[in-house]
Amino acid sequence: MKELVVIHDFLVSEEVVGDWDGEEEVAAEKLNLIYHTIYQMAEEDIDPQQLTFLLELVWDTWIGQEHLAEVEEDEIIDWCHHLLTNRDQYLQSQHN
Repeated sequence: MKELVVIHDFLVSEEVVGDWDGEEEVAAEKLNLIYHTIYQMAEEDIDPQQLTFLLELVWDTWIGQEHLAEVEEDEIIDWCHHLLTNRDQYLQSQHN
């Protein structure tokens, strides 16, 4: 069911991420890598609403992180795995 979610709707450009002291392109690339990693790691039959909510969390979670431009790919993979593994806790907070 994840094919019902269009990943391109979430991807960002350097113009959208704001001021990153000249690292806007890198910040946008890192955010896009997070989006792609979640999408790739999600199971094929994930509820599209759940996947959309999890993808929306990326911006809220990462755009304010000062180390976004320096985050390593293995950290991104770990975070995405944590998010998908513990999605119930995040989805539950959505309803509170």
